[in-house]
Amino acid sequence: MRVLFVTHNVPRFEGDAAGSFVLRLAVALQQTGVAVHIIAPGGTGLGPRAHIEGVSIERVPYAADAAMTLAYSGTMVEQVQGSWGKRVDLLQLMRALRSATHRALAAASESGTPYDLVHAHWWFPAALALWHGASTPRVVTMHGSDVRLAQRLRPAQRLMRALLADCAARTAVSSWLANAVQTIAPQLQVDVAPMPVDTARFVPPTNDAARAGVLFVGRLNAQKGTADLIDALGHPALREASLVVVGDGPDRAALEQRAIDNGSAPRITWRGTLTPTELVALYQGARVVAMPSRDEGLGLVAVEAQLCGTPVVAYASGGLTDVVRTDAGGALVAAGDTEALARALAAVVHAPAEGARRGQLARAQVLSRFSPAAVASAYRAVYERVQAPPRAGT
Repeated sequence: MRVLFVTHNVPRFEGDAAGSFVLRLAVALQQTGVAVHIIAPGGTGLGPRAHIEGVSIERVPYAADAAMTLAYSGTMVEQVQGSWGKRVDLLQLMRALRSATHRALAAASESGTPYDLVHAHWWFPAALALWHGASTPRVVTMHGSDVRLAQRLRPAQRLMRALLADCAARTAVSSWLANAVQTIAPQLQVDVAPMPVDTARFVPPTNDAARAGVLFVGRLNAQKGTADLIDALGHPALREASLVVVGDGPDRAALEQRAIDNGSAPRITWRGTLTPTELVALYQGARVVAMPSRDEGLGLVAVEAQLCGTPVVAYASGGLTDVVRTDAGGALVAAGDTEALARALAAVVHAPAEGARRGQLARAQVLSRFSPAAVASAYRAVYERVQAPPRAGT
């Protein structure tokens, strides 16, 4: 089987965190015998072709080198909203993805090794770029930000419904996300199929006794809930707890001031953006990971943390309810309830043995559901269903 991935986000180099789950899926599929080639947008300083972990990646230019900033940084929506020039760049990006996909499909057919299907990641912009394109069957996976866009904008809902109806199969990375899609497009089947995690990299530490404090990993914006976490850190239950914040974003200055205002600033370390390799040691060194996110598509940070044997306290919102299981070491509290968040974190911070026990339970449950082999098997089943000819009378 040969599959063409089309995406706006995939690692730019070995170890890059950008779209790493897309690459992991490609690697896992290739280990099952599925050949995968990836088409993605160009980026400043990136070459047109790369091979990462055995997967071929073609990057298509859509603007001058210095202007290709829309992909890979997680700021596409903000850039497009703030600049007419970036809106033009977005249209050019989608046109470039479409043209490159058509060329790849045609070249494969001419060589006698055609692609069996195209797998677009995110309905916007990748699947939208391919709408009404070639006859090759298309699968689209929704990851979260694309569905939130449709929830906010009614015109985007109409567009998403029509686009998804034109695809052979649709998947979402969590049951919450699948339900959100079906609220917008109730007539369509949406399969739940998460992305894989790196089970070889994210492993428990050799010494749980060295763990301390709370860890947060994510973009510093309102959706990720960092402000709520800083408020929780000011609660008496967490008066002496330390916090490490990994990530960057538009709210950083305001968050730092918030910490100064509530007196928690001396206990917070701001680390900025780190690579997955650098993150491992922080997951392994934390007593608990906090994820006060709202409407998270899945919550890969929660999966990675639990693979490292670190329990997670999260808001009962979005895909996190799939990932953080209260019957397997996790804790979920109502979104916005900072007092409950503080108490749930304190229950682990102040009880190392309990935290270690919960971390072991959490690791076991995510291994069974998010390993590359398990996820690749699920996606291969979707592909084979798309490939199967219709039965007589249907």
